[in-house]
Amino acid sequence: MQQTAGSGVHMANGYDPARSVALDPTTADLIRRRDRSLGPSYRLFYDEPIAVASASGLVLTGMDGRTYLDAYNNVPAIGHSHPAVASAVDRQLRTLNTHTRYLTEPILEYSERLLAKFPAPLERITYTCTGSEAIDLAVRIARHRTGKRGLIISEHAYHGTTVTAAGMSPSLGPNNPLGADVVTIPSIDTARTPAADIADRLASSIRSAIDELNERGAGVAALVLDSIFSSDGVQASPAGFLQPAAAIIRDVDALWIADEVQPGFGRTGNWWGFQRHGITPDLVVLGKPMGNGLPIAAVVGSLDVQAGFGAEVRYFNTFGGNPVCIAAATAVLDVIEKDGLVEHAAVVGDQLLTGLNALVDRHDHAFHARGAGLFGALDLGTEDRPDPALASRVVNSMRRAGVLISASGPDAASLKIRPPLPVTDTQCALILETLDAALADEEKTTS
Repeated sequence: MQQTAGSGVHMANGYDPARSVALDPTTADLIRRRDRSLGPSYRLFYDEPIAVASASGLVLTGMDGRTYLDAYNNVPAIGHSHPAVASAVDRQLRTLNTHTRYLTEPILEYSERLLAKFPAPLERITYTCTGSEAIDLAVRIARHRTGKRGLIISEHAYHGTTVTAAGMSPSLGPNNPLGADVVTIPSIDTARTPAADIADRLASSIRSAIDELNERGAGVAALVLDSIFSSDGVQASPAGFLQPAAAIIRDVDALWIADEVQPGFGRTGNWWGFQRHGITPDLVVLGKPMGNGLPIAAVVGSLDVQAGFGAEVRYFNTFGGNPVCIAAATAVLDVIEKDGLVEHAAVVGDQLLTGLNALVDRHDHAFHARGAGLFGALDLGTEDRPDPALASRVVNSMRRAGVLISASGPDAASLKIRPPLPVTDTQCALILETLDAALADEEKTTS
């Protein structure tokens, strides 16, 4: 993984000024101003960070006029600067923006529509501004419900930036301490594990984590998993491998919290990532794509799971679910439904995965392809030796060619591809062609 010089802070595909890449004067000046003004914990992408002036659909336009195809950003789920979101936000901002202690109808209309996308008994929703806040709230609910404190997560998970969420996010690096009652299980590695063994290995890891938490006296409040294991390198198949894990968690009266911030809202070709596994979580966390970039997130769960917390603990988030963000979220829902983007993600996602598998056949150091819908990954290196340096070079080669992706996984050797949902067949083909060329260039360099 890349790291900022002298800091020990690791970040896949992170800009490192010590790498001495020549930058154009405008970009260099912006970085200097950023370093003087913004907090020192911020990071930039790519060896040559991009100075962005505007964006529309899947296309970013740099301050120098150059355009880039965005094949990585899942936050603007329906595309950058979508006119439906802009119009809805403008209308609502000119009408009313307040908190949920007043009665307003749009939040109820949206909630009814959104809850209809979930299986029973997931029937109540609580709004926050960010996915980190939503994870924090879900953990509070789980601990209140169970009377226990222990949390089980994957060993390279990312769940957010509050104290609780960061304490459940080992992917933030070795200097980020985990919570006292948090236990990790090994990252799933579908590239190197026989498909028939994946569910059993995961179940065995969870049993061990339960034993550890019980020995500590913490007990188990919840298993918290990103339904696509995005930070663990995108682990999607075989569909259904989470079912034994769900049964084990229910057997110890703990809760299953599905982090749907990244796989949710149609990205996997289903409305929710957990649907691919045939399970129904106790709590679901929603975030980034929900408002196409505006700050709205939520916890969805059964009334039974949430009732005790709601009766005994006062929760209020001043602008969680405010009318302006609800307007944005409503517009997102409208566009996903009207344009058939869930089905579209499944169809174009098949094209993406087929193309990635073809690259595995064509390139010696493309080891394993996988994905679900518009969430794809390609491991670089060999079965015995992941190659994060190669992954970094390929990511930056594609950036120079005008296509933006990134890397993921414990070794940062898994290319991660997740374009906004309206990506076209032609754009998907361009992603694959550019990746093919980047891998071919690497082979020429090393031959």
